[in-house]
Amino acid sequence: MFDRQIGIDLGTVNVLVYVRGRGIVLQEPSLVALALADSRIMALGAEAKAMLGRTPETMEVMRPMRDGVIADYMVTEAMLRYFITKVCGRFQLLFGVKPDISISVPVGVTSVEERAVHDAAVAAGGRSAHLVPEPFAAALGAGLPVHTPTGNMVVDIGGGASEAAVVSTNGMVVSSSVRVAGLKIDEAIVTYIRKKYNLMIGEQTAEDIKIQIGSALPMDEEMVLEVRGRDQIAGLPKTIRVTSNEVTEAISEPLQAIAAVVRSVLEKTPPELASDIIDRGMVMVGGGALLRNIDRFLTRETGVPCYVADNPMACTAIGAGKALEQLEMLKKSMPQL
Repeated sequence: MFDRQIGIDLGTVNVLVYVRGRGIVLQEPSLVALALADSRIMALGAEAKAMLGRTPETMEVMRPMRDGVIADYMVTEAMLRYFITKVCGRFQLLFGVKPDISISVPVGVTSVEERAVHDAAVAAGGRSAHLVPEPFAAALGAGLPVHTPTGNMVVDIGGGASEAAVVSTNGMVVSSSVRVAGLKIDEAIVTYIRKKYNLMIGEQTAEDIKIQIGSALPMDEEMVLEVRGRDQIAGLPKTIRVTSNEVTEAISEPLQAIAAVVRSVLEKTPPELASDIIDRGMVMVGGGALLRNIDRFLTRETGVPCYVADNPMACTAIGAGKALEQLEMLKKSMPQL
């Protein structure tokens, strides 16, 4: 009853936890509120997100993960312990019933970064920790036939990094990543509105604009949103109206960087697998896959059909959990597990 297998997607923006037999049990922002005087943790997850951009000088809301890797080890460990305790219950951890943990890591992380994630997971209460490459976990979670010798391409647009990979026969054939994703798209919106309207807006407002009216391609029916911020000239609060086509213009640069990574993976793909990908298309996962028309944008940029997976945000966490269930088989093709 107490035996737990947990898959964790430790993202720059969100942490998702999958428990075998129960599915996704937790999805919270990977944010921590710290007291600056003594580095004491004041709030974590959703509670910390409510404080973003609204704290006094004595507190700071920070992301312990940067570009999918650990930026602050101690805070990440505390955050992981909080989420694992929330899922498993304090009594189980007290009585020594520790879960087996599988955590997704970005492609191209260094051995030092891998070790930091592994040690943080064990220190936070895991009996064992296994690291699964993010695109492979995403492909597994999206239900792609990764064990067959056919080419499956997955594009993972997260919060801190975007990754593309071709998966075949329980391994990754070609992969590439760029540290441009959801947060860089938000920054592009902040910069555009500051330059065009002399209006300062926060990170949270930029994310709301992206979610409500953001689109990768111009839309036939323009959407309009009222945006509140601080006028740079007068220094007073001000409201403006922003259209969806303006947002499309604002985010074009980060989207081109993501398309370039997808193209670079396609260029390096062996011919036999490339023909599979043209037939089957590529699957998009991650929070960035929820942006309107992103699938049409990538199809236009690469000439390869593109589809958004069912529940794209949960795919990586589900895949990390499923990797634990198939650990012995996957170890043959991925010894690092």
